[in-house]
Amino acid sequence: MARARMNFLTTEEVDLIHSQSLRCLEELGILIRSERVLRLLEDSGADVDYDKQLARISEDMVADAVRKTPKEITLSARDPKHDLKIPVQGIPYASNSGLATYMIDLDSDERRDASRADLADFARLVDAMDPVDFFWTPVVPMDVPDKSHAAHQLWTSLQNVTKHVQQVEVMDAEDAKTKIALASLVAGGKEELRKRPLFSVICSPVSPMSFEKCGAEAQVELSKAGIPIVSMTMPMSGLTSPVTVGGTINLTNTENLASLVISQTAAEGSPFIYSSAATPGDMRSGDANFSAVELPFITASLGQMADLYGIPRMIGDWGLGNGLKPGIDKAFSEVSSTALDTFSGADLLCGLGSMDGAKGISSVQMVIDTYTWENWRLFLRSVVIDEESIAFDVLRDVGHGGTFLSHPHTLKNFRAALASRDATKLPWEATLSDRMVPEAREITKRILSEHKVAPLAPEIVEEGDAIIRDFESR
Repeated sequence: MARARMNFLTTEEVDLIHSQSLRCLEELGILIRSERVLRLLEDSGADVDYDKQLARISEDMVADAVRKTPKEITLSARDPKHDLKIPVQGIPYASNSGLATYMIDLDSDERRDASRADLADFARLVDAMDPVDFFWTPVVPMDVPDKSHAAHQLWTSLQNVTKHVQQVEVMDAEDAKTKIALASLVAGGKEELRKRPLFSVICSPVSPMSFEKCGAEAQVELSKAGIPIVSMTMPMSGLTSPVTVGGTINLTNTENLASLVISQTAAEGSPFIYSSAATPGDMRSGDANFSAVELPFITASLGQMADLYGIPRMIGDWGLGNGLKPGIDKAFSEVSSTALDTFSGADLLCGLGSMDGAKGISSVQMVIDTYTWENWRLFLRSVVIDEESIAFDVLRDVGHGGTFLSHPHTLKNFRAALASRDATKLPWEATLSDRMVPEAREITKRILSEHKVAPLAPEIVEEGDAIIRDFESR
């Protein structure tokens, strides 16, 4: 099975990155601001300095963690037809963007805070759009207490989307336990949730090479419950990682291996996804540069590192909006960087609907990005290369200087062999243009008006609400 993808590292360079990551873990160690997690690692063989909160992790610990990690995972959904088995052989699964600090209002195009109702609308929109395979919690609902932001995100999502939910925010160990309790209601119990994890969680180290107490302890609880951990490291070249491409690749790989060891030490065989949102830093603004020339090199290299360990991966993203208003404001070369980013060999991608360097999100932009993704993803499909597809007998039948147009083989296979873009969506792909915005706005409104998501049973909703009230009162 052939699949279009981009490689950046040679075999020798892959080995070099791996060896340098091991050196970082053994000689420099990882800063972990949790005595509980430090003791967990020490009990498994790490050299721990409690005064400096450093854990030095050996090569044997890394090798053991890689060996224990599942090489195949199913990200389950309320509706099993939306289950996602990874790794994929063809087109990667895509999600919307998150965790935006603001949203663009559907009617006024003005930025504002989000509510649970907005979160529910985003969820229903994703539920209705086939090219969006799973749901990221896109916004922080500001109409709930700060402590329970993340719990409400998951609970509202589970009620309004039948696809897999990937939680982008985790507060602490208690928050993790609350999430597990809520999802267990929907799954039918904790053991059923372990068998069919309806949600996964982004657990991000803090670059360079550190883990905060709340996030690390939450990761331990989630791993014990069988919830897939997505170790999305987010260094920025020149800001929170070395400015060089090699330095950023090495740091990102090092942080993923450290996170992997934490999860497998907490619960052997717990599902884990190698992940990165590493970007070059924009030296003019200090922001992450999601259209940088170097970004495809970084993501392709990390895909090769994940291949080395045989672990499912979420690297790269897709999204053509980067301004303050919906549309496509990226120039051709910036779009090219975004497009090449998808050739990293990822199983999962995120970013649909992103605005303003991922600081904002728009439902209209999500429709624009989704329609464009529907055409672009054809480049990433799998192609069968075997004796049948080589078609030697057909070539012999047609002979020298002949035509294949009238041969039965062409009639039988052309629809499957040759992809066709949806021509009605091509006008949406013009860069530096917003002419597709009115149509996208109307599509968004129509979906939100017409699409209905099967509700959870009232008693499950009531019990989930009670779990959140109890959590907020502690």
